[in-house]
Order: sequence, then structure tokens, then C-alpha cells
Amino acid sequence: MILRNVAVRHGRRALAAPLRRSWIRSLSSEIDAIEQSIKNELTETGSIEANLNQLKATRHFIPPLAGIKQYDEGVARDYYLQKSIKKHTAKLGSVITPHYEPYHVLQHPPAPKDVTLELLMASQAHLGHATSLWNPANQRYIYGIRQGIHIISLETTAAHLRRAAKVVEGVAYHGGLILFVGTRPGQDEAVIQASEMAKGCHLFERWIPGSITNGDQILPTHAVKALDEHDNEVPGFEHKFEKWKALKPDLVVCLNPLENYVLLHECGLNNIPTIGVIDTDADPTWVTYPIPANDDSLRCTQLIAAVLGKAGEQGQTKRLEAAKTGTITWFPPDNLGKPVTADDIKRAQEERLKQREAEDLKEYQRELKADMSSQKDSMLDRYAPELDEDGEEPLPGLEGEFDDVGDGGEGWAGEMRPFVMTESDFKKIDPQNGLSLSQEDLQEDGPEHSGLERFKFVEGLGETDEEEEDMLRQLTGWGADLDDDEDWQALKKNEAKEVARGKK
Repeated sequence: MILRNVAVRHGRRALAAPLRRSWIRSLSSEIDAIEQSIKNELTETGSIEANLNQLKATRHFIPPLAGIKQYDEGVARDYYLQKSIKKHTAKLGSVITPHYEPYHVLQHPPAPKDVTLELLMASQAHLGHATSLWNPANQRYIYGIRQGIHIISLETTAAHLRRAAKVVEGVAYHGGLILFVGTRPGQDEAVIQASEMAKGCHLFERWIPGSITNGDQILPTHAVKALDEHDNEVPGFEHKFEKWKALKPDLVVCLNPLENYVLLHECGLNNIPTIGVIDTDADPTWVTYPIPANDDSLRCTQLIAAVLGKAGEQGQTKRLEAAKTGTITWFPPDNLGKPVTADDIKRAQEERLKQREAEDLKEYQRELKADMSSQKDSMLDRYAPELDEDGEEPLPGLEGEFDDVGDGGEGWAGEMRPFVMTESDFKKIDPQNGLSLSQEDLQEDGPEHSGLERFKFVEGLGETDEEEEDMLRQLTGWGADLDDDEDWQALKKNEAKEVARGKK
């Protein structure tokens, strides 16, 4: 295809050229052209060979170094001249003052004493909300109105910020736990850095309601460790921390109080002090130490978090320095106790085992004694009548044997004081049915009881022993203590009269 196109193109050119002129030129210069072409070929061949020989010769050529300068003196001279001019003219002109860099706050947080009004203004801390959204409680923090928005007094902001920094430093110095909270987008980095400097905790997500008031149920698996005055972990408290209650912060720093009202309310219920950034539309009574500033500006919240974190770092540094000199600025909980070693655990297990063996031995002796007593009672089947006051005749209604009297110890049979009830007595309780009492209906309760508590009566007469006692008291009309011998004798006389009256 390519050859055909070339032939067509060159064929058209050949046909377009005049035939006569080309024919004459070809006849007149045919011999000369051949001779000239031969000469040109010889010349070109010679030049190619010469070039090849020259390349072979220059391959091993090393230029001489003598007489050639290694560097240009002008470059070095210009360099030293520039240094001399810079040295003599460096102090001329204006002084370049430090300018505001937003990222510089996170990299190099300023100390509370380095906070200036210019820094606060550059951080947009003075800008409030629209005048229609203001909270009247913030009137003392407002400097004025500009284009429909409130302007916060930067002097008040600086004073409140330094006061809050003092509080954070004091809590950190005394070993308190500080919680930094910032749940708005973009506040997480500042919150994390501030908590790291103050050795506290941070929260940049949603607050879980009840984490303080019901922390034992919501935060049961969070690890707790014991530290000494040098912040070194102390072993031996693992068994105590298994059932340890959830820790509560000693101070809470909130960068956006409007979204964390539940957190601030829980802190108020548990008497936990709080620090918050209060804008013109927020309520300053929600927090303990308000900082009037713009909570919508990330630069402002980052600056406040950095200053408070730096204050916490200073407090921790002072605490560790005091610990090196032997001064401890905090006290452990009262229920923490001393660390438990492996020997203490082994000793406690041995004591617990001995105590359990002693309890088992006492229980076995008690059961053995009860079995022996029951066997002895079953062997004793004796006639135990109750005599009258003179000790001559048995009282009516109790003739016969008491099959289950029992031994009960020395002199027990003489101390048995049964209460005699007749048919007329039962009619007082249930006059329609008129229950009757026989010997089988009376059972003795035991030697350790006295008075009305010594007997159990017919089943169905009273649901409980207390009801039966009340019935007996209604029959006798006596409410005195029946344990007294005089009262009992009087009761017996009264009942003897009732029995005689019933027989009549």
C-alpha cells in the first residue's frame, strides 16, 4: 500500500515536469555528473575514516592539569562580599514583629501569663452572637454591640481564663483527675493534647448519660491502677480493683456547654467543679468557673484548651518536684489499704480454711447433740402429771401421760406450767361450735420457753402462735408478763376458779 502511494505521487511529479528541458539537461550533463559523483564518494569515504581514527585517538587522551585553575575566584569573592554587607547592614531598617500563626498554639501552647489581649482578639474570642439571642446573665461580660452582634470584653476573658488556669493547676498539683470535654467537630485534637499535658482524661464524642451518677453500671470494665507519688504503678491492688467503683473526675473542663447540659447537671449532683466556655447565648450558671469567649471559633477553643492544658502540666511538674523532696500533696482513699503480696494471699486463704473447718466442727457437734437428745427423749416415757397448789391432786384436764415430755435438764418437770382450758373457755372463742379439749390436744413446746409460749394448741384454732397467744390472753384477761412467778400463781388461781365455775 505504501509503495503504491509513493509511485503515484512521484509519477504525478514526473508527468507534470516539462519533458524537453529535462531531456536536454540529462544529455548535456550525463558524463560530468558521473565523474563528479565518483569524486564525491571518494571524498566522503576519506572523511569518515579520518573521523573514526580521531575518535580512537581521543578515547585515551588525558588533558594536562598544569596551568588550569580549579575554581573561579570571582564566585568566592562575591560570596564573602555578600556576607560582609549583610553583617554591617543587618541592624538597618524596620524590626519584624512576631505575627499570628493559628497552628502555633497547638505546637507551642502558651502559659497563662503569656495570654494577651492581642492573642485573644486574633483568636476571635471577642465575637459573640446576635443581640436577639443573648442571655441577660452575660451582661457583665459584654463590652458593646457592633453590627448587630455583641462584643465580649477581652479584659474580662483574660481575667477569667487566668483564674480557671489557677484552678486547673491547683487540682493537678493535688493529684486530682481532670476531664477535658469538647464534642464539636474539630475540637478533638485540642482536647486530646490538653488532657495529655495535664495527665487527665478526654472526651470528644457524645456524653453517655449516667456515666457519673450511674458509673458502676455504665463503666464497669474500665481499668483502674494505683500509682505512687512518683506516678509509678504499684502492684498488689488488682484484687481490690476488681469490684472498685468507677472513678469520678475532680474537675471537668467543657469547651461547648450548650451540647453537654446533661454532663454539667451530673457534675452538679455530685459536687464536681466545672469550667466552661460561655458565649453570649449560654447560661453562665451552668458551670462553676465561666470563661466568657466565643465557643463557635476553633481558634478560640484551641487557645483556651492549650492554656488550661499548660496550667495542668505546670501543676503536675510541681507535684513531682515536691515528691522528690518527700512532700506528698495528695492522700489515697481510706478503703484502699495496703498492697497485698503473694504471702498475704496465702496467709488469708489458710485463715479462711481454718475458720471454715472450725464452723464445720461446731455444726457437727450441734447436730450430734441434737441427735443424742432426741434419742434420750424417745427412751423416756414417763408419767408427768401437774399437781395443784398444795401438790396433792392433779389439775383437771391433764390426767394421763405426756408421751412427748422430754428430759429437758434437771428440775424441768417441776417447772412445767401448763395452761388448763375447759369447754366453757373454748365457747368464749367460738360459741357456735363449742370445741372440746382432750389430753391429746395439748403438746409441750420446750424447756427454753415460759408462760404462754410453752404450748401449741389444736391445729386450726390459730394460724400462728401469736394468734393463739392473743386468744389465751382474751380468755384470761391478763396482759402481764407470765414469766414472773407471782403473775403465774395469780393466773393459776384465776383459772382454778374458772374451772370450778364450769363444773358447777
